[in-house]
Amino acid sequence: MANKTQEVGGIEFPFPYIPYSIQKDFMTELYQVLEAGKIGIFESPTGTGKSLSLICGALSWLRDFEQKKRQEEAHLLETGTVPSTDGKDPPPSSSCQETPGTPGTAGEPDWVTQFVQRKEERELVDRLKEEQVRRKKREERLQQIRHNAQLKYAAKRLRQEEEETENLLRLSKEMLAAGAGLEQLEAGEEELVLAEYESDEEKRTASGVEEEEDLEEEHVTKIYYCSRTHSQLAQFVHEVQKSPFGKETRLVSLGSRQNLCVNEDVKNLGSVQLINDRCMEMQRSRHEKKNKAEEEKPKRRRQESMAACPFYSYEQMQLLRDEILVEVKDIEQLVTLGKEARACPYYGSRFAIPAAQLVVLPYQILLHAATRKAAGVRLQGQVVIIDEAHNLIDTITGIHSAELCQAHSQLLQYMERYRKRLKAKNLMYIKQILYLLEKFVSVLGGNIKQNPNTQSLLQTGTELRTINDFLFQCQIDNINLFKVQRYCEKSMVSRKLFGFTERYGAVPLPSGEQPRLAGFQRFLQSLHPGATEAASPAPVEEGEARAPRPASPLMHIEGFLAALTTANQDGRVILSRQGSLSQSSLKFLLLNPAVHFAQVVKECRAVIIAGGTMQPVSDFREQLLACAGVGAERVVEFSCGHVIPPDHILPLVICRGPSNQQLEFTYQKRDLPPMMDEAGRVLCNLCNVVPGGVVCFFPSYEYQRQVRAHWEKSGLLARLAVRKKVFQEPKRANQVEQVLMEYSRCIKSCGQAAGMVTGALLLSVVGGKMSEGINFSDDLGRCVVMVGMPYPNVTSPELQEKMAYLDQTLPRTPGQVPPGKAVVENLCMKAVNQSIGRAIRHQKDFASIVLLDQRYARAPVLAKLPAWIRDCVEVKAAFGPAFAALRKFHREKSSPS
Repeated sequence: MANKTQEVGGIEFPFPYIPYSIQKDFMTELYQVLEAGKIGIFESPTGTGKSLSLICGALSWLRDFEQKKRQEEAHLLETGTVPSTDGKDPPPSSSCQETPGTPGTAGEPDWVTQFVQRKEERELVDRLKEEQVRRKKREERLQQIRHNAQLKYAAKRLRQEEEETENLLRLSKEMLAAGAGLEQLEAGEEELVLAEYESDEEKRTASGVEEEEDLEEEHVTKIYYCSRTHSQLAQFVHEVQKSPFGKETRLVSLGSRQNLCVNEDVKNLGSVQLINDRCMEMQRSRHEKKNKAEEEKPKRRRQESMAACPFYSYEQMQLLRDEILVEVKDIEQLVTLGKEARACPYYGSRFAIPAAQLVVLPYQILLHAATRKAAGVRLQGQVVIIDEAHNLIDTITGIHSAELCQAHSQLLQYMERYRKRLKAKNLMYIKQILYLLEKFVSVLGGNIKQNPNTQSLLQTGTELRTINDFLFQCQIDNINLFKVQRYCEKSMVSRKLFGFTERYGAVPLPSGEQPRLAGFQRFLQSLHPGATEAASPAPVEEGEARAPRPASPLMHIEGFLAALTTANQDGRVILSRQGSLSQSSLKFLLLNPAVHFAQVVKECRAVIIAGGTMQPVSDFREQLLACAGVGAERVVEFSCGHVIPPDHILPLVICRGPSNQQLEFTYQKRDLPPMMDEAGRVLCNLCNVVPGGVVCFFPSYEYQRQVRAHWEKSGLLARLAVRKKVFQEPKRANQVEQVLMEYSRCIKSCGQAAGMVTGALLLSVVGGKMSEGINFSDDLGRCVVMVGMPYPNVTSPELQEKMAYLDQTLPRTPGQVPPGKAVVENLCMKAVNQSIGRAIRHQKDFASIVLLDQRYARAPVLAKLPAWIRDCVEVKAAFGPAFAALRKFHREKSSPS
């Protein structure tokens, strides 16, 4: 693409083509928000080039920021004095830490104050000189790699020779060690035994990563860009590659071990937990082998059979780091490069973070403090862009909520198996965890010694407790949960347990305990999230053969314990007691997501929350930003229209159907046969006049299934099939692509051959696979239909507690609905806006949008639609005028111009 640099308000924005006016406005506002260090809420409809606007706007600011910083550094090094900042940013520093503050000078003589000031200036100059040397070395190194590929291949040959030597040494050691050991354990079982544990109060052993820490670089000012899925991140990286900044930006993509591991033996383990566990064990094996004193001790052998990972070479990962920084690469390209260089992309990408200008990462890494720290992400003074942020509040809530999945029987079996090999402190903590699990079962009304499947509960129903009340009720308020949680994290007991159960399943125990533990095993499976949908065995689908195995139940315990350390007012524990213990559960519900987002906005220079459908934005302002301590003056909102002409879209609210039946799909009325029949008649009429594809959204999978079954019985489905081939959104993610391919193929073939069938009808679900991230452009989505309003289930205890919490914590505006009820309406409209945004993907596209429910006609509801739809929406009280408008619109747009 040619570089069409645009100058707006004195700022140059390189762009791959002449941008739309709304893109210029977007980039200008973004630049100003980053410069002023504010929080921006940006909305740009899908199809308006939002990603390129974010890239070119943000990287233009970073370019100017770095240039200004270099000029200030040069001035400081030349004069030796700190330039006046006029209350703006402090003098430049390589890291994002604050420069040393001037000590209080009250009562100090002038000569003392001047001495301190000169000393600080000398230290700053020395730091800047060191930084310049490091930066120059890095630039020379990267330039060398760009123009001298021989370095890479020489290093690769060296690594291959080293690997061959390591393999020979490993084989020799294995031969010498054959037959040795403390007791007869099976091959590879040593890695399942917990290492000796020392708490934080005790002296810690060396971590074994001194070389990496000593040589760690300072973090330059950078932009962290995050989105929900790896496919969205890959798409963003490709946009960067195509942009004018693609050749010069130092970009690094972060991902999980599952996505980045290049060690086939580890990757073939399949499960995320097993991959993480094996990776960390291999690292520890490598570091333990370095410690000769430890090796010489006559203690039991520790993992001598576990070879160090051949890809975890510091030298090779440094080379990989430089290769990453030289050229923009997505995750797939990074994995390919790692295989070629024989270096680990997971750790190599983390080594590249300090010098990177743009870091691309998933939500889960950025929004979870512990994960952020483990990945080496530092937010102090940096810029964060959160894209596809329409569900940001729900994402934060979900990441920090936890459902309890019991693990008592597995942990008990593990302790019995390795009791003689475990140190006293390990046994103490395992017994504490077992005690906690017994109390959790007891509070549900169950007994740990009985089969949960046959154990009926006297009291049923759902109960919510504050964290403190729950701890008192369980009689565990005297246990230090922080210590137990820290033990789980440091000892990796959940991963050991997972490896143990993967290896043995149920280990034989004394005959009296076996039946109840087998029953408890079934209880674990029944409580595992998603197990209810897999009640009957289903044939393994193609593409599911390598599906990750379920996580260790103890990992859910860890999440639950971590959640219980949340502040009492910010969360609730939900006790769900069903007919039997195996159907019951405990769940932690986070009520205040702002408590976890506050650290992000506090540390960062600026935060951008962006999306295609951000309306209504009041949730972001009130629930997230205000509660995180962000003042209203720091928040900037930007929303732009669409690039299509107004006559390319026809949004309609239809209040009555063809037989004059009032359309109101409330929970009370939507199951009535006349209501389902009327929805079918509306669709039959639409399919007669709309060419190509029609996408129809239902509030839930269950309602979609119910309506389809009713139409099949009444004959309406056959009538629909006369004009459109009917497709249905699958529940299984691995089937989505196949359905979309067949849907697309059908529309294309119908467009080429004139016949009775004019396209296809896709029955989809709000919040499902088709309502987000799927592009129904051109003939794939000429009409989007929304059946009813997808309100969340207001009878659910979780939502009721959330509403009550918001009513208590958020200010109530006179004449407005209570905050809790407003949030429910906002959740509904966000889902609607996200679904109807699937149509209209570019400037020449056109589509009609049909909202089937008279409740959409209310002014407060219409106000929550995106502006580009709200400004041209028409409310039709009767079906006749609506049908006439649709027929005219599609006839005019479909006819050759």
